[in-house]
Parts: sequence; C-alpha cells; structure tokens
Amino acid sequence: MDAVEQLTPEFGQRVQELRNLLQRASYEYYVLDAPTMADAVYDQLYRELQTLERRFPELITSDSPTQRVGEHPVSQFGSVQHKVPLYSLENAFGNDELVAWEQRWRRVAPAIAQPSYVCELKIDGNALALTYENGVLVRGATRGDGTTGEDITQNVRAIRSVPLRLSLEHPPAIVEVRGEAFLPLKSFEQINRDREQAGDALFANPRNATAGTLRQLDSKIVAQRNLDFFAYTLHLPEAPLVPPLQTQWEALDYLQQLGFRVNPERALCPTIDAVQAYCDRWSIERSHLGYLTDGVVVKLNSFKLQTQLGFTQKFPRWAIALKYPAEEAPTLLEHISVNVGRTGAITPVAELRPVQLAGTTVSRATLHNRDRITELDCRIGDTVIVRKAGEIIPEVVRVLPELRPKNAPPYHMPTHCPECGEPVVKPDGEAVTRCINSACPAIVRGALTHWASRDALDINGVGEKLVLQLVDHGFIHSVADLYHLTVEQLLTLERMGTKSAEKTIRAIQDSKAQPWSKVLYGLGIRHVGSVNAQTLAQAFPSVNELVDATPEAIAAVHGFGSEIAQSVHQWFQNHGNRGVIDRLRQAGVQLEGERPLAVETKAAIVGKIWVVTGTLPTLKRDEVKAMIQTAGGKVTDSVSKKTDYVVVGEEAGSKLTKAQRLGIPLLSEADFLRLLASSD
Repeated sequence: MDAVEQLTPEFGQRVQELRNLLQRASYEYYVLDAPTMADAVYDQLYRELQTLERRFPELITSDSPTQRVGEHPVSQFGSVQHKVPLYSLENAFGNDELVAWEQRWRRVAPAIAQPSYVCELKIDGNALALTYENGVLVRGATRGDGTTGEDITQNVRAIRSVPLRLSLEHPPAIVEVRGEAFLPLKSFEQINRDREQAGDALFANPRNATAGTLRQLDSKIVAQRNLDFFAYTLHLPEAPLVPPLQTQWEALDYLQQLGFRVNPERALCPTIDAVQAYCDRWSIERSHLGYLTDGVVVKLNSFKLQTQLGFTQKFPRWAIALKYPAEEAPTLLEHISVNVGRTGAITPVAELRPVQLAGTTVSRATLHNRDRITELDCRIGDTVIVRKAGEIIPEVVRVLPELRPKNAPPYHMPTHCPECGEPVVKPDGEAVTRCINSACPAIVRGALTHWASRDALDINGVGEKLVLQLVDHGFIHSVADLYHLTVEQLLTLERMGTKSAEKTIRAIQDSKAQPWSKVLYGLGIRHVGSVNAQTLAQAFPSVNELVDATPEAIAAVHGFGSEIAQSVHQWFQNHGNRGVIDRLRQAGVQLEGERPLAVETKAAIVGKIWVVTGTLPTLKRDEVKAMIQTAGGKVTDSVSKKTDYVVVGEEAGSKLTKAQRLGIPLLSEADFLRLLASSD
C-alpha cells in the first residue's frame, strides 16, 4: 500500500504563493492589458499549482486559478431572484432628447445647481450580476427579466477578466457587481471561422454569440470563446464602505481596485454640453473599437442625487441611454410575403437580399401595413433602404425609384387571408388589415402559443413547433382542445417519444391550477396585457361576472378606459368565445379567483390612493392590494403627491425614499391590518 503523503505547512504556503502570483498575472494580462509575466513562466507556475492540488486535494478552493473551468457540464440552469432589480434604461435618440431628459429630472430636483455626469460606452453584450462573499465569487447570474435571472456561475467563472477573488486584503462581506459580458470582434470573427469550417451555422452578431455562449452547459466551451467583461456598478447590501462611495466615478475606481476591467473610455463631464460632445465624438470613433457599442450610458454622478430622484415604474430617473442613429443599408426587395398574427392582423414583410446591418445579417424587414406600402410605393425588384427601428426590428424606410426595373407592377395587399382563404377586412379607424375568421389556422396557432406562454398558463413543452404540428394535424382548433389531447395523438407527431408525450400531457393538465388572472391574460383579448388581466381579475373575481359586465362597469375599473372596456365586453359577448369558456370550465380550468370573506367599505380607506412596496412579513403585495380595493381604496404603482398612504415592507427601495421626501404616511403590514380592522 502506498504511503499517504504528509501535508506540511510549507506545501500550503507554496500553494497560496502560486495562486497570488497567477492571479496577479491574470489581472495584468486580462484587465490591465499590460502583462509582465512571460507565457512560459505562467504555464510552469500553473502546472506546479495543479500538481500540488492533485497531491493535496484538501488545498483546492473555489477561487483557485485551476478551478475556472468545471470538469463536468451542468444539466440545466437554475433560477436566481435578484435582490436588487436590474433596471433597463430609458432611451434617447439625439441631443434634443438628452436635453429633455435633463429638464425632466431637474423638475424633480430643481435645487441642484450644476451636477456632473459620468458617460460610459453602452456595450453591445449581455448584462450579468456577480455576487462575492468575503471576496470570493459565489454566483453569476443573467439579467433575465430584471427580477429573475439564470444561475450561470460555472460559465461566469470561465471568463478570464472576471476575478474569482477580489483584489482586496479586507473585502466587503457581500458585494454584488453588475456589468456587461461581451465578445471582442476578433474573438467573434474567429468563432465564426471555426463554425464555418465545421459546417455549423454562423452567429449573426457578437451579442447573439455572447448570449449563446453564456447558456452553454459545458464551461469548457465558454473558456474557449474568450468572452470579456466590463464592470459598471456595484451594490453593498450589508455593511457599506467606510468612508462610503459617494459618486459613480468613485465606484468605477473602486471596481478597478477590486480587480475588474472598467471601460477605459469613460468620462466625467461637468455639463450636459460636455456630455453631448462626448456622445458626438464616439458616434464617429466607435468604429475603431475592438468591440461593438450602440450608444452611451449617461448617469448623474452623485449617489445622493440618484437616491433623491429614484425611479419611474420602468427606469431610473438619474440615467439614460443615448442610442446612436440606426445604421441604414441598401438592398434588393426580392419578394413581399404576409404574416397573420394571433389577433388576425396581416403584416406585409419584405423578403430581402441578405445585407449586414448594425452587426446582424438582415433578410426580412417589416412593411407595417397597407398604408405604409402605398406611401413607400414598394415594388418587387426595387432597391430599398433598410434600417433597424430602435436597433431591434428591421424596417424599410424608403425606396430608390431611379433603380426600379422597368414595368415593375405596384404591389397590392391580398383580399383574402393567405392562411384560411377567408376575405380580410380593414376596420374603421385602424391601419391594420385583419382576418376575422376565428378558425383561421394562423390565429389558432398564435392563440395557442400565447396561451402556453410563461406569463399566461406557462405550459412547459408547448412551444411554437409543437403548436404548428397540432394545428396542422387537426388536433387543435381552440385553446380548450388542449385539455382533450391524448398521449396517443402526440405519439403520431414528429420527434415525439412516449416520455415526452406523457410529460407534455402532464404539463397541460397541471396548467388547470393556474389562477384566474393568468387564464384571463391567456385568452388573448386585445388590449389586455398581464397587468390589466390582474386588475380585471380582482375587479371581477369570476368569468361569469365579467360575461355579465357592461362596458361602463369595466371602464369604471381604475386605470381602464372605454377602448379597453369595449374590447373586453365584445370578446365575452362573442358566441364562439363563450363556447371556448364553457369547454374550459368543463375541463376544470380556473375561471374564478379567491374572494375576500366580506365585502365592505372602510371609512379610513375608501377613496384613498395607496401604494404597496417591499416584501411584507406575512402577506403578498397582491393580497394587500386586493384588501384595499375591496375596502374602497385605489391602488397605484407609483408614489406621487396624490398618494395618501404607502404600505412598506423590507427592501422597499425608491418608493419608500420618495414617500419620505413627500411626507406621505407610511404603514407597516401590522399598521395596515389594524387600520383595516378598526375602521367602520
């Protein structure tokens, strides 16, 4: 039997020494771009560390340079609830909108004389949230929807410019760093060359390649692709620094001290004019960068002023993203097709000769509607100018008639639906042409896909590909038919095995337990989004009450108007829709919500405007909102001078700050329940 090798203090000291040397070398190479250690020396020290860790596995720690890449792929990514939401930014398109933003925030904080601004290039990548405990990386998560992301820690560890251990002798107990993962252009081009040689599909642009890389189940692939990372903000949820950071500029410097790359092109600007000059400069010079940027993020430098300004429902008031004008490109219009959406809207689409546009390959672009085609006078064979609306949706903006082929006939929208053959209509007051046949396969497909989506019934496994097969095989004619599907029917579809079929049927049956508000959203009524559906479900706790409701009763719901009310009323008066409701009821789908035990008006609450914020000890915010509405109060999402009370829980954030500044009464959950119980 081999003798067990004795671990001595000398071995432990050498391991720590090697880690410090390698970490410093990585920082100089990947962050400072100023290497001092030769590659051969780095490789020799790395192999020595590997050897010692193999001999003494008890010395291996998660922050060791040898542990960047996981040995085994993960099977899936878990969900992560962000303690501090990752807010998106309001966009500005041009200097006029930048000035308008400054005027808006000054109306909220008029006493501020001359603030400074921090400008940072807006990197075209994917936002990440990194959590460090006692200086060691413990979690890396995607932005997701801003509240919930995916845990991709193993992949984040494979990004060389992300430190596994912070470069501080006494780091904060917990710090969360936000930043952008991205692919340098050289890495992106090399990846596509490799994929082309392997016969794989090419990535359309660096952002898509970054997103695809971060979602790889094998971190070894991530390590090979050379992702990079710029940090741009941090949060200290527990003990703040002493002395505290007071500005965004100080925070960026501190991030560098921690060992992160911070964009070197950032600037501290004393005036909005200086901000404009910075933005104008980089609109030209960005073409020389080694990565893609589509604008500039402008932030008020003072953290105190940021706190004072707070947030709107969607955006921080103290920051804005100035987006550069959409890139335009000429190409050939080869064909015009039409798409039929789930509401029957018929949208003409330009089929184009592929062209590079703002970092992506574009082969299709929207033509919006019949009026837009007439205005542009688009004809097949035309040379057209294409751009990306808001850097997202390609659209045709103009035609070059001087390059038009001879005798090219004008294009006419179809008079009949290309999916079902029924006549199409153009309702009065609308620009959109519609198919109104509820049995149209395109409408049925769209309705089913919407019904199964995450914000609706959230049926795992029922996506667009399966829906397409179900409709084409004639198994499904409405959402109610889903609940009568059988395993035997699914087994007749392509690439559907017994286990998958059983799992899909189980997911469909489980969706019957989804609450009435999600069912209401899933019905796909025009103008009824997920928020409106929740409000309607509270005001009308059963489908029968909504069927019997007049347009006036629906319009009386807080936040609704006559257009939404008419849309809801007409939907429930339709004979076919009522038939779907009856079949959903027979299948056991939830068509009623929870009702309060007693409906009564409380004098201290009736007519008052309330805001509920933060995490409450025992009640959910929706429960408190329902109690307020039942008692005759009104609930809004934002704090204003008109707000009467704010119910406050843990981590209340900017709404609490604004309420304090405006002097609005604050109630805890216990205070609210006492007021509710004692008021007559």
